[in-house]
Amino acid sequence: MREERIDWPAGEKIALSIVVNVEEGSEMTVARGDRGMEPVDELGIHIKGALRNYGNESNYRYGIKAGAPRIVKLLRDYDSRASWTVAAVSLENHPEIAAAIRDLGHEPVSHGWRWIHQFKMDEATERDFIAKAVASIERTTGTRPYGWLSRYLHTDNTRRLLIEAGFDYHMDDYSGDVPFWDRETVPGRPIAIVPYQIDDNDMKMWTDPAYTPQDWLDYARRCFDQLYREGEQGNPKMMSLGLHLRIIGRPGRIWAFEEFLRHVRAHDGVWVATRREIAQHLAKVDPA
Repeated sequence: MREERIDWPAGEKIALSIVVNVEEGSEMTVARGDRGMEPVDELGIHIKGALRNYGNESNYRYGIKAGAPRIVKLLRDYDSRASWTVAAVSLENHPEIAAAIRDLGHEPVSHGWRWIHQFKMDEATERDFIAKAVASIERTTGTRPYGWLSRYLHTDNTRRLLIEAGFDYHMDDYSGDVPFWDRETVPGRPIAIVPYQIDDNDMKMWTDPAYTPQDWLDYARRCFDQLYREGEQGNPKMMSLGLHLRIIGRPGRIWAFEEFLRHVRAHDGVWVATRREIAQHLAKVDPA
């Protein structure tokens, strides 16, 4: 069986893609005209109906006020580049996060105009949703997004609309450990697919209360070590690490992220790259 692989720029053994999700300030609430409260709640409280969940909204604000500074500090201290998958309205409501992305020189990736589901949108609505996200993120960060990550689900039109909107790559794929081309959605206009992984996402600590920061760290390090070993054996891959301001940014969890970064920096031959850099490298070594 032929293993998937890719040669990284300077013969690195592994590419690490750190993904910081920014959803805070864009989640569902009747205060923004939604029919009900945000269902993603660490407390597990979701009541259908036009009821405002002030407690959960404050939990999301924690990510902006307290979580983000901790994450930014570690990324800077460990000289680690990241791709920030941002809901555009989140940056409109919290320009200090947009400023941090600019100051770090990191990549903004579109996580939608708002952090809402798009899978029920018709083509015209989804096209407008994508266009508003691009315009907003370019306005707040100074850079348009070239990558897209939906909120879980997307439509049959999504990838074609992204190609038409000038996106370089799409993240809504979990099928492997190396980037590849989609040449079929729009013949003659390929788009890079930079797969995401959710098994080492810090969201596990929200969805499963028994899943501790130590569990998350152990899993993330084992994932890194396995892929690094495969790279040493001549089969280089990439690893994605998904983070959230309101989750890993907590004082009882942030240490695990620092331990992971310390583990990474103890290894030679690691390319800590943005997802666009990975997509651009694919275009260089395997022109579409």
